[in-house]
Amino acid sequence: MAGDATPGAVATTLLASVSVLLRRIRQIPTPGELTMPERTALSRLERSGPTTSSNLAREVQITAQAMGATISDLCTRGLVERRPDPNDGRRVVLSATDAGLQALKDKRNARSELVAQALTSGAFSSTELAQLAAAAALLERLAHHI
Repeated sequence: MAGDATPGAVATTLLASVSVLLRRIRQIPTPGELTMPERTALSRLERSGPTTSSNLAREVQITAQAMGATISDLCTRGLVERRPDPNDGRRVVLSATDAGLQALKDKRNARSELVAQALTSGAFSSTELAQLAAAAALLERLAHHI
């Protein structure tokens, strides 16, 4: 890719390398690990606030039954709570508990620590670390333009 900096080539290389990085990070187990569906449900509740199980299922494009099983496990572990909908007593609204938000934070911190360890392992020079810092800012800007 060094000589080919066309937008298409850059896009292909970026997507491939970011995909490999994310896949590797997700493969490393962390204590009290949340499953991918559990992380997804908790993250949506964190970002969007209280909602119904069926809305969550629609947002993440899975069946209501699959989301129900995920939510049931999260409720059993005290990571999500169910409450009557204040606007419609027939419905139940889900929200992340403090423990659920902490579990998400712990998972994110574990991933950040994993990357930090790799960056301080001696495999990267100070110049390369600066380049990675600059690239991170550019990747964030790219994400906001998609």
